[in-house]
Amino acid sequence: MAKHKLNKDDEDAVTRKTEALDEEQVTMLRRAFSMFDSGKAGRIEKEKVRTILNTLGLMIDDLELEALLEQEDKEENGRLNFDSFCRVAIHFLDEDDESLQRELKDAFRLYDKEGNGYIPTSSLREILAALDDQLSADQLDEMISEIDTDGSGTVDFEEFMEMMTGD
Repeated sequence: MAKHKLNKDDEDAVTRKTEALDEEQVTMLRRAFSMFDSGKAGRIEKEKVRTILNTLGLMIDDLELEALLEQEDKEENGRLNFDSFCRVAIHFLDEDDESLQRELKDAFRLYDKEGNGYIPTSSLREILAALDDQLSADQLDEMISEIDTDGSGTVDFEEFMEMMTGD
């Protein structure tokens, strides 16, 4: 099997991404790491990383994973500490985020019928009412004012993303 090497730009990007992990992600990764750190030595075997990432529901490219594992196993002992594990995991966490963003962009385009980069709040009102027919007019108004943060009467992709992801 051909080796997939990471260049210096790839390595720098991995370092920057690791620093951007939020507390919830670090906690999730720490728990997963601890479950597979059977000797509680603060290290896991490289072979277990794929299992952990799959358990977390992440999409994995085998060549990328092998390259990242090889890069992080600096002592060449087949084991990774928690920081090294995080640097590998963040690579695939980011790819999952990018995939979600692509899916949301496609959904946004369905509602942006004119293709002008926004959804009128009147269309958003119809969408929300169809999703939950128990919503009153006041509740719909309140939801729309929370979503249309700039009060433009339209929802752009950023506002749509916030609505769908809660971020």
